[in-house]
Amino acid sequence: MRLVFALVLALVLAFPLSVWADAEGPEITVVRSASCECCRQWEQHLAAAGFRINDQISDSLDPTQAFCHTASVAGYRIDGHVPAASVQRLLAERPDIQGVAVPGMPIGSPGMEMEGIDPDPFVVMAIAHDGTTQVVERY
Repeated sequence: MRLVFALVLALVLAFPLSVWADAEGPEITVVRSASCECCRQWEQHLAAAGFRINDQISDSLDPTQAFCHTASVAGYRIDGHVPAASVQRLLAERPDIQGVAVPGMPIGSPGMEMEGIDPDPFVVMAIAHDGTTQVVERY
């Protein structure tokens, strides 16, 4: 199991981000720590859905947050392992909010899939301009 995970991880890390940038969809800027491997898998998930990835490394992410990376697309904030379908819905509906988030790092969310382990249920939260949150989707 560990060997399979290591091989999959090596393939993901070898996949050049410049290829991801060739997508024709909206550009999403992802800010992550250099040591975050699940963030690269989340980027691959977004790229497969047609997003153009602008990968940014930062050592100043707040470790107290409930997510391991943050992103921005079309003026919206995207925190954590938000599914591409939820980001696409956000862009289609254009609600008057700051963005969306998936708190924590739930197993089974995009970038956090683990072979042989059942996914955890998780929610996508809308982040209002005043910082309050509300569940908008359940996975």
